[in-house]
Amino acid sequence: MFMAVSAPAVADMSLALALRQLRHKRGYTQEDLAYRAGLTVAALARIERGQANPTWTTVRRIADALDMGVQALGRAVERADAERRDP
Repeated sequence: MFMAVSAPAVADMSLALALRQLRHKRGYTQEDLAYRAGLTVAALARIERGQANPTWTTVRRIADALDMGVQALGRAVERADAERRDP
């Protein structure tokens, strides 16, 4: 038996917040990070606004562009989630 798994309807706002924080910390513009990750600026902007859920491949490309591993990115998302829940 197979179970269908659908994508969440709502984008992850903690990922959006973490990406903005990490990008600002490194002094990158959206254009800088998009170029480094091989994305369009519009695609990155949608992710940062919480309007799009990136694919796993895109998450890995963004992590690489931020000079970090996906585990470190995941920890940053967890911290951003905690900030959002308990300001």
